[in-house]
Amino acid sequence: MSKLAQAGTFTLGDRTVNRMGYGAMQLAGKGVFGPPKDHAAALAVLRAALEAGVNHIDTSDFYGPHVTNRIIREALHPYADALVIVTKVGALRGEDASWNPAQSPAQLVQAVHDNLRNLGLDVLDVVNLRVMGDGHAPIEGSIEAPFTALAELQQQGLIRHLGMSNATADQVAEAQRIAPVVCVQNQYNLAHRDDDAFIGALAGQGIAYVPFFPLGGFSPLQSRTLSDVAARLEATPMQVALAWLLTRSPNILLIPGTSSVAHLRENLAAVELRLGDEVMAELDGIGQA
Repeated sequence: MSKLAQAGTFTLGDRTVNRMGYGAMQLAGKGVFGPPKDHAAALAVLRAALEAGVNHIDTSDFYGPHVTNRIIREALHPYADALVIVTKVGALRGEDASWNPAQSPAQLVQAVHDNLRNLGLDVLDVVNLRVMGDGHAPIEGSIEAPFTALAELQQQGLIRHLGMSNATADQVAEAQRIAPVVCVQNQYNLAHRDDDAFIGALAGQGIAYVPFFPLGGFSPLQSRTLSDVAARLEATPMQVALAWLLTRSPNILLIPGTSSVAHLRENLAAVELRLGDEVMAELDGIGQA
C-alpha cells in the first residue's frame, strides 16, 4: 500500500481514489495557455505522480487549450485500471487567452468529444460542468439546460459520472434533480472559507468536495500563523495548508498542481503530516481573521 493510500480514500461515483491527487492545469504554458515550457518535464511529473500512488487526475481540454489532455495521453496511455481522470467543460479559450462561457448543448457535446479524443478514451470517468461566475466566485443562476445536456451524454454512455465546478448549493441541488452529482469543485483553502457549511452538507451525502486553488492559486497563501506552524512542524507552509484540508473533512479530495517533480513530491508528502486539535484551531483562525 502506498503512503497516499494510507492517508485515506474517498469515492468518486463508483470509484475509490486516494485523497491526494494531482491537478494538470500547470502543465500548460503561462496563463494556462499554449504548450509547456518543458515538455519532457511535464511527462515526467505525470509519471512520477502515478508511481507515487496518485490515482486521481484533474484536467480539462480548455487548459491550453487541448494541451494538458494530450500530454496526459502521451505520458500515461494506456491508462492504469485504478486511474480516475476527471475533466470539466463549460468554457472556451479565446485567441487572446481569455476564458469564455461555452454552455450551449452543442458546445458541451463538442467539448465532451474533444476530451474523449485528446485523452484517448471511449468514456470519461467524471465530467464537471464549470459554471461561469464572477471570476472564481460562483453566482446564482439556473444550470438546468447545460446540465441536462451532459446528463443526455451520460445516458448515451460517453460519461460515467457528473459533477459541478464553481457552483452554489442551490445549483448543485438543481443538478441533482436531473442526475446524480458525485463531486463539487469550488475555490476553498485556509484563507477562503465560504464553503465551510457546504462541505459538511456534501459530506453527509457522500459527495466529494475538491478544492481548486488549495494553495491560493495565482496568489499563494501568505500568513504569519501558517509560517509559524510550519516551522514548528518542520514542514513547508504549503504542506501544512494541504494537511489542513485533508484534516478538515474526510470528503475533501486534493488536486494540487505543479510542473516540477520536486514540488510534486513536496506536495504529496503533506499526507504524512498529522495536525492535532490545537494546531487545527490555530490554523482555523486564519480564515476567520
